[in-house]
Amino acid sequence: MSELVIQLTRVGFLALLWLFVLAALRVVRSDLRSASGLKVPVPGSEKKASGKQPRTAPKSKSPRQLVVTEGALAGTRITLEGRPIMIGRADDSTLVLDDDYASTRHARLSMQGQDWYVEDLGSTNGTYLDRAKVSGPTKVPIGTPVRIGKTVIELRS
Repeated sequence: MSELVIQLTRVGFLALLWLFVLAALRVVRSDLRSASGLKVPVPGSEKKASGKQPRTAPKSKSPRQLVVTEGALAGTRITLEGRPIMIGRADDSTLVLDDDYASTRHARLSMQGQDWYVEDLGSTNGTYLDRAKVSGPTKVPIGTPVRIGKTVIELRS
């Protein structure tokens, strides 16, 4: 009877070990897929086919800085120059997060017209705009917190 218990314990441990390996491979695959840079259309990026010019809203204050308000990098400021800002654990990100809850390529902030949009890049733990989970490109108003893991960022003018 004790031989049977030992064998069953070994088989159970081996099954758990394989489940762990498969889960780790799934996370690596999702990080690699998000790092591949798949392009997702952002609202407002397509050009109008008609000759009419769209009416523009009155000029409002446009954000000039990205400020980290909470987390290990609190107080960090990045000047916004119109280029997309990559956020994640990858060394080539614009804002490199040392956060266990952030993915390698976690989110991207990009400018469309005069507005900035945040987009989750298939992260494991998600990106939140003022407590709402971001599921696609979402406009970021000035002063609205964007949470990525333990880090909170805001656009400031």
